[in-house]
Amino acid sequence: MTLRLGTRGSALALAQSHHVADALRAATGRDVELVEIVTAGDQSSAPVQQLGVGVFVSALRDALTAKEIDFAVHSYKDLPTAPAGGLHIAAVPPREDPRDALVASEGRTLAELPPGARIGTGALRRMAQLRALGLQLEVVPIRGNVDTRLRKVSSGELDAVVLARAGIARLGRTAEITETLDPMLMLPAPAQGALAVECRIDDEDLVELLGRLDHASTRAAVTAERSMLATLEAGCSAPVAAFAEVAEGDSGEEIYLRGAVISPDGTRDIRLSRTGTPAAAAEIGRALAADLVESGAETLLGSTENESHP
Repeated sequence: MTLRLGTRGSALALAQSHHVADALRAATGRDVELVEIVTAGDQSSAPVQQLGVGVFVSALRDALTAKEIDFAVHSYKDLPTAPAGGLHIAAVPPREDPRDALVASEGRTLAELPPGARIGTGALRRMAQLRALGLQLEVVPIRGNVDTRLRKVSSGELDAVVLARAGIARLGRTAEITETLDPMLMLPAPAQGALAVECRIDDEDLVELLGRLDHASTRAAVTAERSMLATLEAGCSAPVAAFAEVAEGDSGEEIYLRGAVISPDGTRDIRLSRTGTPAAAAEIGRALAADLVESGAETLLGSTENESHP
């Protein structure tokens, strides 16, 4: 029987879904049909901060629950941190490069942009970190797909844009990147670059089948990052960043998690880290969130309440 994969209709979502479909066909021999689902986020031009967490996934989850599709592929960072009743993340495939990327006119790097240069991004996290660099750049809030954002640079509307490197890579446009930003400068969003393959929890055969695509190190890293985010009770519109890496340590694999909370104006930030074993990924995330709160993160999160939305 052909499996129905639900996906958003954007070029990036389709590229991600085709990638998962090809991997599933190769691993299982099953045929996969893509079913396009229109989400509320696709129908709105409002800033993402106003739309709220989950705006790009609720329609896909509704279609799953209604059995209109068999499974769905999400950008993991778009998912709410609270679990969805009756649904299960059956696989987290190998992660694409999670860093942010700069695309600037005349091939410039971030340091080469002159004071007053107009740099666009859609994420409050990136806006806050760009302001924190003190480069006197004019940060411009933007929306739209990858092509729309890149066109703002080629047309001269903006001097540069910052967006997830993973999305550019999945669309085969990495040649346009002028700088991949070091996480020390721009810490990524929790789960950036990772995909979540979701199905109904009672579809046990499909849970097992999709599980063949799971990548243990990626799942552990994403679990740590999202556990930190969930414990801070912050959505994707909050200035929260996290990046976990799994590497071989002296006594086996270790996970190294970095987290940050930044005030929207970039004047204050708290950056801390935690290490542990991949098996304790969720606990590491919760512990780092507690460290951030103890260091005053709640005051920075609270500052978003009075931040006017662009």
